[in-house]
Parts: sequence; structure tokens; C-alpha cells
Amino acid sequence: MQVQFKVNGKAATLDVAPNTLLVQALRENLRLTGTHVGCDTAQCGACTVLVDGQAIKSCSTLALQHPGADITTIEGLAAADGTLHPMQAAFKECHGLQCGFCTPGMVMNAVDLCKRSPAAGESEIRQQLEGNICRCTGYQNIVKAVRQGAAAMAAQP
Repeated sequence: MQVQFKVNGKAATLDVAPNTLLVQALRENLRLTGTHVGCDTAQCGACTVLVDGQAIKSCSTLALQHPGADITTIEGLAAADGTLHPMQAAFKECHGLQCGFCTPGMVMNAVDLCKRSPAAGESEIRQQLEGNICRCTGYQNIVKAVRQGAAAMAAQP
């Protein structure tokens, strides 16, 4: 079956089996491997992408469920010249990552949170990130990064 959507600002037309997960289409068909597969059960959040601006776990949805959608992966956040998105920069500056496996999903979820709730406090950030598991950091620097990223996003025109 064929599905068309926009991925990171570019039109994409894919031939996929009816049971192809969105994460598979992104990684295998489009070679966008920044979206990670962690648990295959929508528990860890490593596969989080933005679909029409909303964070979703791409391992729990079929590619065919998103015809015409505007999909953003971690590869699509940075500017064309390589300038990091404010949330990516904040994760780097605040040491909000260690091994990096969970980072793409954390960043995508944080971007969605900060668009919806730019002044989110620590408890709201922690609650929003409950669906993203990090086995390395203890979350302190992740929360700090989200707060810094939110401020930087709010300051953008």
C-alpha cells in the first residue's frame, strides 16, 4: 500500500505493508535512524516523533494511519545550516544525556510540551516525561534542559 506524508519538511511517498509501523517506515524506508526502537511496546519513548506537532510513540502506530501528516523526527529539528534547535542545544548545554539512546524521544516530547505549556514547572515536566525512560541520568539534568529549552523556545520570534 502507498502512503504519502511530509517528513522533516519534505514530501515522502512510501510503499509499505499494511502492518508497517511508523517507526519502521521512518528508519527502514527513509533511513531516519535518529528515531530509536527501544522496547517495541510504547513504554520507553525512544521512538517519539512529532505528528502534526504532537508527540507520539511511533512504535505503536501504523504508517498508513498518517496519510498527509506532517512528521518531524529528531533529524528535522535542527536548522538547514546545522544550528541546533533550542531544545537540542539545551540538552547539550545542560548535560541532559549520557548514552544518548533516549535523547531523541526525550527532545521530541519536550518540544511538544514546551509548545503547549511554555512555562511548565518541574512537576509538569516530570509528569510529561514519564513516558520516556532514561536509564542513565537520573532526570535532574533532563528537567534542567527542558526548562532552559523552553525559555529559549519562548524567546524565538
